Formats: sequence, structure tokens, C-alpha cells
Amino acid sequence: MSRKRALIVVDVQNEYFSGGLLIEHPPVSQTLPNIGRAMDAARAAGVPVVVVQNTAPADAPVFVKGTPGWELEPTVGARPREHYIEKNLPSVFTGTDLKDWIARNGIDTLTIVGYMTHNCDASTVLEAAHLQLNVEFLHDASGSLSYENSAGAASAEEIHRVFSVVFQSRFAAVLGTDEWIAALGEEAAPYLDNPYASNQRALARRRAAA
Repeated sequence: MSRKRALIVVDVQNEYFSGGLLIEHPPVSQTLPNIGRAMDAARAAGVPVVVVQNTAPADAPVFVKGTPGWELEPTVGARPREHYIEKNLPSVFTGTDLKDWIARNGIDTLTIVGYMTHNCDASTVLEAAHLQLNVEFLHDASGSLSYENSAGAASAEEIHRVFSVVFQSRFAAVLGTDEWIAALGEEAAPYLDNPYASNQRALARRRAAA
């Protein structure tokens, strides 16, 4: 039985391209065109597109409503959409009508693209999984930046890769954009792993390398 998808386009705003939170990995020269391709493919396949825009308090350093950094990047802003959500917290569900919109439209699968992998994408993926929705995450249509704080430091590549691996272990089928576009015409659901099998493979690799 085919899935009833919605493509959730998360926070593709200028802040990530020319503002105060520059996406580092994968490069936006790759991920931004893939977001556009995913939106076009969704429209062609009759998959509704939900565009999400983050708004921060007026005294925040980024995402202040009405500033250039808050505006949607034209790749997303100029494309058609079926629904628009303005949010104030990481999860697209929190304080929005997404849950009601999903129920009203009979959606059983959310495909997540946009930014950032480890923040708004992750919050939305985890909440959707706990709502027992099917979830898909397009790893080449999303991205991360690097962090350093009192807990340590991590590169954008490390953050994006580790979150993608964790998603695939339980929470979201992780796909490339080409793979997802091909899956739109298929009956079979994309493969989602489980924590036990993921761990067993890691242990087997470690033993083989010893």
C-alpha cells in the first residue's frame, strides 16, 4: 500500500546562507538544489509540500522576523506550497497546527528536508516517530554547522553523519534525494533499520578489524 506523504521543508532561510548560522556540511551548493528538486518532484507526484519558517524573539541574534536573514531563501520561497507554518521552537509540531493538518489530510509519512539536521530536523523527526508516523530524512537535502561548547567540540560533518546514522537506526529512513524521488513511484517503503541490527553490524566490523 502506498504511503501518503507530505514533504516538510524546514527553515530554508537566508540566515543559513548569508547570515549568522552558515551551514557547513554538506555544502549548500549541493543541498539547496536538492531541496528544490525534492519540492518539484513532490508536486509532480501529488505530495503536499509544507514550508516552515522559524521566528526568534526580537532580541535574538538570528531569525528576527522582518530581517533579511529571516526571509525564506528564494529556492523555497519562490516555489508553490500547500501549507505554511511559522514556528518559534525547534520541532515543527510545537505550537503549530502541523498535527491537525496531518490528520485532516490523511498523512502517514513525513519526509524531512532543510536545516539544521541536528536541531529542528532532529526535533521534528523524533516527535514524528513518537507519534507513530513513518519518517524519511533526505541526508543530501539538509545540513549542519560546527559546534564548540562546555561539552566539547564537533565538526559539521561529524554532527550531520552521526545524526543521520542515529535516525536510520530507529527514527527515520535516511535517503538521498535521487533515491527518494525514485521511491515516490514505488509501493515498497524505504528500509528503516533497528538499534540491535545497527549495533551488531558495528560490533562485527570491530571484530573483523581486530
